[in-house]
Amino acid sequence: MTATVLDGRKLSGQIERELKQRVARIRASTGGRIPVLATILVGDDPASATYVRMKRNACERVGMGSLRVLLPEETTTDELLAEIDRLNADPRVHGILLQHPVPAQIHERACFDRISTRKDVDGVTAHGFGLMAMGAPAYGAATPAGIMKLLKHYRVPLEGRTAAVVGRSPILGKPMAMMLLNANATVTICHSRTRDLPGIVRAADIVVGAVGRREFIRADWIADNAVVIDAGYHPGPVGDVELSAVVHRCAAYTPVPGGVGPMTIVTLIAQTVESAERDAAGSGPAPANER
Repeated sequence: MTATVLDGRKLSGQIERELKQRVARIRASTGGRIPVLATILVGDDPASATYVRMKRNACERVGMGSLRVLLPEETTTDELLAEIDRLNADPRVHGILLQHPVPAQIHERACFDRISTRKDVDGVTAHGFGLMAMGAPAYGAATPAGIMKLLKHYRVPLEGRTAAVVGRSPILGKPMAMMLLNANATVTICHSRTRDLPGIVRAADIVVGAVGRREFIRADWIADNAVVIDAGYHPGPVGDVELSAVVHRCAAYTPVPGGVGPMTIVTLIAQTVESAERDAAGSGPAPANER
């Protein structure tokens, strides 16, 4: 069996070329204004700094602006909330990214939820999640929204199919499950404490690894002809799924690296461009199920 490689690197490059044209049109129609993504990094975690740099580089590639906000490790919740308020009020800023994780003394959920829904292009607010789940206007969480773009591009059928999402984080597993449900898949949300997890995964047409543990999902859990989405990334590099032992018998899979990761970044950028377009038109974010 030859599995379809769901190539996020290739698709993200195609989307970036389209975004570059959209940014040029925004600039032409607004007298020179361009979309701006504000990135907030609290502390000096090297991995977080790398992720923020990758997102800023993507902004540059499509002609967008980026506003870098660096805050010290000892920043308090109130200080971070004040910075988010400032960005919410800045008409130049179309999207706000608060890099996860933040230092332990900060109330992360309170800070995520302070981001304006209009500028929540990373899909991290509880309000935005609720709107997305109901099919109302909101920007979806960037990683699952990127996965949905990938599935749509490769014409992976979702309606009526069974999906197992292994992981329940508020910015990946839970929104992934809601997006699949909105696409008429039948979804089971699993986690590390799920009883008979191998049996549930084995019964699924679509398996999403979003648990954050290196090769936690074993190859013998996965049925022949399943679609495997690996949203994990660990040193090696490997993901959350034992991919090397399943690629020869699955229908399609996302490689690690080069699958989900590039789609996360390009979706964040695309949603910032969309925010700028809708700001210029005087409207709010589009419903997640329209993208």
